[in-house]
Amino acid sequence: MEHFDASLSTYFRAWLGWFLLENYVPTLVCSILYLLIVWLGPKYMKTRQPFSCRRILVVYNLGLTLLSLYMFCELVTGIWEGQYNFFCQGTRSGGEADMKIIRVLWWYYFSKLIEFMDTFFFILRKNNHQITVLHVYHHASMLNIWWFVLNWVPCGHSYFGATLNSFIHVLMYSYYGLSSIPSMRPYLWWKKYITQGQLLQFVLTIIQTSCGVVWPCTFPLGWLYFQIGYMISLIALFTNFYIQTYNKKGVSRRREHQKDHQNGSVAAVNGHTGSFSSLENNVKQRKQRKD
Repeated sequence: MEHFDASLSTYFRAWLGWFLLENYVPTLVCSILYLLIVWLGPKYMKTRQPFSCRRILVVYNLGLTLLSLYMFCELVTGIWEGQYNFFCQGTRSGGEADMKIIRVLWWYYFSKLIEFMDTFFFILRKNNHQITVLHVYHHASMLNIWWFVLNWVPCGHSYFGATLNSFIHVLMYSYYGLSSIPSMRPYLWWKKYITQGQLLQFVLTIIQTSCGVVWPCTFPLGWLYFQIGYMISLIALFTNFYIQTYNKKGVSRRREHQKDHQNGSVAAVNGHTGSFSSLENNVKQRKQRKD
């Protein structure tokens, strides 16, 4: 990776001084605790009754939908105000707009910590089949990556992927929130297109990042190469997930999926498979705990 501009790092550290950014240790500890809960949580819940969490999930998903919408709108306006260049935007080159982008990207980083709750809800509801390699890899890596981004390149060319991802998360978490309401489930037909949108997001990010390599500016090339590699890994994992979920089982899979919707269940997005129906079957077999 290209050498980091130490003076640039110091410059941004003086700006930021925000929660969790001064030292990498808290972010690393949170990531290790997350992985420990992923490992130990299902073992702890194995002999226990699943929680419903339905009301909490509605509030949680609504909150993340609104946060994602806020980040998307603020990033778009910051990009416009700073006249950011699509092909390559250097750090410390957008004037006051850079500070706006940095503030929003801190929320983006912090949202990755909040999103650990996605996995914890799976564990509490005993939907362990939804805790896939893709799901854990994506959640655990994003928090750490964005800590380094915010400490070295918190604006400039870093804006693009976060902007697209915030938009996708508006769609994704609104879908999750609606799926938490039983009466809405028969009308949720668009989850497949969210996964397609995620794959398109990764491809567009690679294209935009590659522009910074072909037409370089003051943004460190090492970060661009790293992002391209990370996007390729996500494309590989999401493509495998997409094939396994939508194509491999062909017509029989689609028929089963339609039957699930008629039964009031929902399937997979963002590496999550399965449905509320598995939880509801457990309810029929034994009395559940309260939320």
